[in-house]
Amino acid sequence: MVEPTAEKPDLKKEKVAPAQVDGDKKLYLDEPTGEMVSKNELKNRQKMREKEAKAKAKEEEKKAQPKKGGAGAAEVETLDPTQYTANRKALVQSIRDQGKNPYPHKFERTHRIDEFHKEFDTKITVNGQFLEEVSVATTGRVLSIREAGQKLMFIDLHGDDQKVQIMATAQNYQGDFEQLRAQLRRGDIVGVEGVPGRSKTGELSVRPNKLEILSYCMHMLPTQAEVAKNPLTKDTRYRHRYLDMIVNPHVKRIFKVRNQVIDFVRHFLRERDFLEVETPMMNMIPGGASARPFETFHNDLNMKLFMRIAPELYLKMLIVGGIDRVFEIGKQFRNESIDLTHNPEFTTCEFYWAYADYNDLMKLTEDMLSQMVFAIHGSHIIKYHPNGPEDKDNIIEIDFTPPFRRVSMMKGLQEALQMELPKNDTLHTEEARLFFDKVCKEKGVECSNPRTTARLIDKLVAHYIEVGCQNPTFLIDQPQIMSPLAKWHRSEPGLVERFELFCNYHELINAYTELNDPKVQLDLFQDQAKAKDLGDVEAQAIDQNFVTSLEYALPPTGGWGIGIDRLTMLLSDSNSIKEVMLFPAMKPEQ
Repeated sequence: MVEPTAEKPDLKKEKVAPAQVDGDKKLYLDEPTGEMVSKNELKNRQKMREKEAKAKAKEEEKKAQPKKGGAGAAEVETLDPTQYTANRKALVQSIRDQGKNPYPHKFERTHRIDEFHKEFDTKITVNGQFLEEVSVATTGRVLSIREAGQKLMFIDLHGDDQKVQIMATAQNYQGDFEQLRAQLRRGDIVGVEGVPGRSKTGELSVRPNKLEILSYCMHMLPTQAEVAKNPLTKDTRYRHRYLDMIVNPHVKRIFKVRNQVIDFVRHFLRERDFLEVETPMMNMIPGGASARPFETFHNDLNMKLFMRIAPELYLKMLIVGGIDRVFEIGKQFRNESIDLTHNPEFTTCEFYWAYADYNDLMKLTEDMLSQMVFAIHGSHIIKYHPNGPEDKDNIIEIDFTPPFRRVSMMKGLQEALQMELPKNDTLHTEEARLFFDKVCKEKGVECSNPRTTARLIDKLVAHYIEVGCQNPTFLIDQPQIMSPLAKWHRSEPGLVERFELFCNYHELINAYTELNDPKVQLDLFQDQAKAKDLGDVEAQAIDQNFVTSLEYALPPTGGWGIGIDRLTMLLSDSNSIKEVMLFPAMKPEQ
């Protein structure tokens, strides 16, 4: 509604009273300034003030009129973001004040945007043709508005990973077209009813007779051109993933790949008669892996609990109970550092297979990964950017064609160091620890305290062997001191039947023939407890309940675990684990 403007002053009617005579000149009082001026000067000033008053009144009247031009108008796009948000909130409040609901409960649509394309891409082939007898209704988010004069605007509506053009004309629109132009903004969620067709340039479109704003975007979105020139920072993207997905639609592809990975693993195991289960996320004893746990407290039980670091022990208890093939896909929690490949909360899949050993697991791993990569990418070879897709010059190829390369850990380390290492069956001794401690110092390989043999060997392997594992590589036959839950090697004393699969220089899978001798298991738990007493916060505690379950007879079993996040990184060409997590752990904003 136009507000009444103030009455314009009639400066011509102002009294011009002589005040004094200066010789032959009469001087007059200029009341606004209090100055004494000649009659001509006074008239000039009055005319100037009249002109300024008219211009001001015209400007006020213009401000009171509804804005013309809708969201594409320059004055809207150049507003201060704070003022833009204030204007949007005021608009929504004005709708409420009229007794209307600015957020409708429901909009009946006939087609999703992808369904609209599927039905009409081939049905409408002539440019400028519209199927007047057909009515469609679809929904989506407005990401672009382009005006062609007062009576026509083109709207890009996005949804279902596709877009459709809305060609809105005043002639065909059944509502208040001027109000639509004044209220519609980029980012709004809308429902559109109209007829399908093609524009004169051939773009599949909907010509609406009705457009309803279903939800208002209160904030000014960056345009695609702005995003291309100045992308959102990673901090903004990770903290505000919803905004990231709105302005960077390709991000959703990463999470579709993640979904494909999980679906494939689940289907692959179910086809082989594995039963999916759920085990507790809070445990009295953190076990199943070597890691620092998160602590919590159970008020009703009045006891400290630990968020699980792995589901392994529970799953092996189920094997004891008679479920010969069992798996779980779920979250694990490890109170450790955050970097490109680590996040305290992450997703794994673990399965346990009675009457199988680590050789069976390696064959199954080759089958699963090679088939998965081919199903998602149509090839066993994928292209990967180690520094991120933006670094287009740095690209590697990773080949998942089976069989995968195999490297015996201690033999490979001996070859890389070009020196004879202590015998495998002496690795538990203090002499062996001193040897590897000296090697690390001489080679400049860092290892924080406690400098146990297991930790020293792990650092050397990372420095000399893992760096050569670009393609999938099984690192097999590892020291028993590094694997308290794995079964001893049948022909190599001091080693266990364990492998880790490395790919793109990072661990992807950990698996082994499971230790099922309760006495040996208890002895190894006690060795781990000694390491924990020495300050190794990642060493495992003694879980007597698990040892007792082994006394009821665990059959020969193979156990296997994979990091879903790291696998998704590879298959979605992402170089940071935060890229494949919808809401990764972040420090509070300052």
